[in-house]
Amino acid sequence: MNTAWPHDFRERMQRFEGRREPQPGEVTVSIKLRVNSGCFHREHSPRAYQIIDERLRALAKADTELAFQEHETGPEVLTYVLLATAGLSLVREVVGLITEVIKARSEGIKKGDHPRDPLHLIVRRVHEREGVRDEEVLLIGHTHAVDELEVLERLTTSVRKLFGEGGHAGAAAPKPAKKKARKPPLRKKSK
Repeated sequence: MNTAWPHDFRERMQRFEGRREPQPGEVTVSIKLRVNSGCFHREHSPRAYQIIDERLRALAKADTELAFQEHETGPEVLTYVLLATAGLSLVREVVGLITEVIKARSEGIKKGDHPRDPLHLIVRRVHEREGVRDEEVLLIGHTHAVDELEVLERLTTSVRKLFGEGGHAGAAAPKPAKKKARKPPLRKKSK
């Protein structure tokens, strides 16, 4: 196990955060597509990366605030998420990119890329007191069909868990509501 990983991850996140001052209610997260065995990078998945590179070129023109990092175990996207009282906002381009990477890997495998191990979609963040925290979003086999809506829903649920249901960085999940004592049913008075 790589014991330097949490330190490297923290530094990556700090460099990304150093690009600009976060807006109120905005937090940074890492969205990772990881294989547990084998590799998912250019050397072993050249056909998938041709598709991914096309998407990244289009995003560069759109001036989207994200960082795409290549790793031997799979790509990682660093991005900002807006935590608000009314909900959680993930940038549409980020969800589209994650979906495109998943589809590109499947397409690459059909055209000869290997290995074919399942992908784990994971969302992560750095928490000052707890270190690195993560939530597994989805396990995706190379024949699993996904769409943007599914990715958005799963990511949103996982980011909420990661930051607590209240949506505030470092917040604990809310306590369950206390059950009210049940009143006995009303009875008709007999005459």
